[in-house]
Parts: sequence; structure tokens; C-alpha cells
Amino acid sequence: MSTTQTPRTSPAEVPEDTGAFAWLRALGPRGRRAFGGAFGGYALDSYDFFTLPLSMVAISAYFSLNSGQTGLLTTVTLVVSAIGGVLAGILADRIGRVKALMITVITYALFTVLCGFAPNYETLLVFRALQGVGFGGEWAVGAILVAEYASAKHRGRTLGGIQSAWAAGWALAVIVYTLVFHFLDPDTAWRVMFWTGALPALLVIWVRRNVEDAPHAAEVRKSSSERGSFTAIFRPGLLRTTLFATLLSTGVQGGYYTLATWVPTYLKTDRGLTVVGTGGYLAFLISGAFIGYLTGGYLTDRLGRKRNIVIFAFLSAVCILAYTNIPAGANGLVLVLGFPLGFCMSAIFSGFGSFLAELYPTAVRGTGQGFTYNTGRAVGAFFPTLVGFLADSWGVGGALVFGAVGYGIAVLALLGLPETRGRELA
Repeated sequence: MSTTQTPRTSPAEVPEDTGAFAWLRALGPRGRRAFGGAFGGYALDSYDFFTLPLSMVAISAYFSLNSGQTGLLTTVTLVVSAIGGVLAGILADRIGRVKALMITVITYALFTVLCGFAPNYETLLVFRALQGVGFGGEWAVGAILVAEYASAKHRGRTLGGIQSAWAAGWALAVIVYTLVFHFLDPDTAWRVMFWTGALPALLVIWVRRNVEDAPHAAEVRKSSSERGSFTAIFRPGLLRTTLFATLLSTGVQGGYYTLATWVPTYLKTDRGLTVVGTGGYLAFLISGAFIGYLTGGYLTDRLGRKRNIVIFAFLSAVCILAYTNIPAGANGLVLVLGFPLGFCMSAIFSGFGSFLAELYPTAVRGTGQGFTYNTGRAVGAFFPTLVGFLADSWGVGGALVFGAVGYGIAVLALLGLPETRGRELA
């Protein structure tokens, strides 16, 4: 019998994993479970958010609202989300990413369901605001959880995958909306849409049993005296980063939420589409968004965080102008342009999770990312309200052009931020 042993392959001789899903395999078993929890949380976060824009016409008719009051429902959600985002970020640094993630999911699910029981506009406004507390915190916490498992090489693609969950949740909301509004009277259908927001409660059970924080983050949380310090992100070493990252988030989300809030209404009022027709047109928009998230994640690793944002800020502004200036009767062209519009306005987000995570040290990563992303979202939230007031005189299509201004603000904000591609998390 031969005693010759097969030599072990040295690390240098092991072929590099360059497959399409190398980023997912590189996470390891615990990282992949974290990815699943964050993906599910963000998808259902998206689903619960879109129950409002999709039901907006029915809600407006039920409570006899004007465009400004209708737009305020979205604005209050996004403004209060800043508070939720900051609180969730601080909690993520102090009690852990996974525990904070579960708290945010339970919060947005509970108040989405309660929206369906609102007896009047004022109560709906309060419940929607409280829904924003959970809505604001989920993305930042989930993105940080996964970023701390991801390698520097694959972090953009990995977080782009998390961002794609938004399109998945949006698509699910459109499917449910199409069915619910087809079979039920609008006065009942909008309430049922909110009641389906209870779905995320099932995810919390799975997350509690299967997901845990990255080991390094858990160690820092135990040893750092600055963990979750809100004032730390405004000290000289991080002040500039915090200000410009907030401005960047304001511009991108101002443009995005203008479209997300008002495109369904635009398709019904300005283009005269039916419920089923609107769902079909949104399918193209959402398909473009899903592919945009994945493509943007790849490009943010290849081109860099800042260059990816500049490219898609410009293309998103161009798409808005093209989409809202299509001649009357050319609804086929609306369908065709919906895909690149969804692609561009989503690809710009793909680098956010990795970019913001790389700008802050572990001890205050949740606080920094939660504050900048959600404060930007709160300020950007005034864009949909402004569109709502302008819509009465300009028409929804004309007012939507204002969303392009947000993308210009985002490009200017990049002048004050460093490029972080390839940076290891400290």
C-alpha cells in the first residue's frame, strides 16, 4: 500500500471564486442567513410603504382630500422616519444589529395594519407617521448587519442585492393591489391593503432563530465606550462626513420618493389608465428597478461609489424629463420608458449601503448611517408634498419634473465625500 500523501493545495494555488454569485458564497453560512433576514425585512418594508401610494386615489376619494393633503401622508411617513432611523441606528450600536432589526420590523408592521382601521384622515396621518418610525430604521440596520459580513471586494454587489429587495416588495405590493382593487370596492380595498401589512411578523420569528451579528461588531459593542454615541458623529473627525452624506441622501431620496409617490397617480389621472393598466405599466418600472439595483451594485464595485452615483443621477434626471413630456395618447412610449426610469433611479441607490457603512467606524456605524440616510429621507420627503401642491396648477406630470432637482443636489454633495471603494471596515 502506498504511503504517498496527496499534497495540500496552498492558499495561493486555490483558484479565485469569480462566479456570478461569488459575493454570496463569500458571506459564509452566517452571513447568508443575515442576508436573508435583511433582504426579507427590506422587501416587506417596501411592501408596507407602497400600500399607501398604490391606494392613494381611493384614500383621497374616501376622505375627500386635496392633492396637498394626500401628499402629506407620504411626507409625514418620511419625516418621522428620520426619528426612527436615528433611534434604530443608536439601538443597533448599543444592543446589536439583529435585535434592532426585529424591533423595526415589528413597528412598521403594526402601524401599517392600524392604518387600515383609521376612521378619519387625522387618525390615518398619525398611524402613518408612527409606521415611519419602523420604516425609517429597517434599511440602515439591515444594511449594516450585512455590510459587516461582506468582504471589501464584494460589498457593493452584496449591498446592491439587499437594495433589490425594495423592488421585490414593490412588485408584491402591485400584485396584491391589482387583485384587491379588482375584486373589492375601493372604499374597502384600501383598508385591506393596509391589513396585509401584517406579513412581516412571520419574518421576525425566523430572524430571531437564525440570524446573529457579525463577530467583530459584537466585540466592538462590548468593548467600546463610544458605541451608539449620537454626538460622536458631529465631532471634528466625522462632522464633514455627516453633513455631506446627509445632503447626498436628501438629493437622491427627494428625487426617488417624488416618483415613487406620484407615478401611480400620474398614470391614472394624466394618462387615464385603469387599475389593471396601471399595474402593467408599473411592472415595467419595477422590473427596471430590480435589474438596476443589481447592476448598480456591480458597477459600484467596479467604478467606485461616487462615480456610480454621478452616472445614475444624471441618467435619472434625464429619464424624469423624458417620462413626463411624452405626448398625449402615446401610452406605448410610457410603457417603454418605464423600464429605463426604474433602472436608473434604483441603480443610484445600490452603492448607498456600502458607501455609508465605509464612512463610519463600527462603534457609531449604526448611528451615522441611521442619521444620514433617514434625515436625508425626511428632508427629501418635502419633495412629494411640494409636487402635490404644484399638481393642482401644473398637473402631476409637470410637477414631477421637480424631482430632477434632487439628483443635482446629490452630485454636488459628493464633492465633500471621499471615495471608499475597497476600504476595510474598521
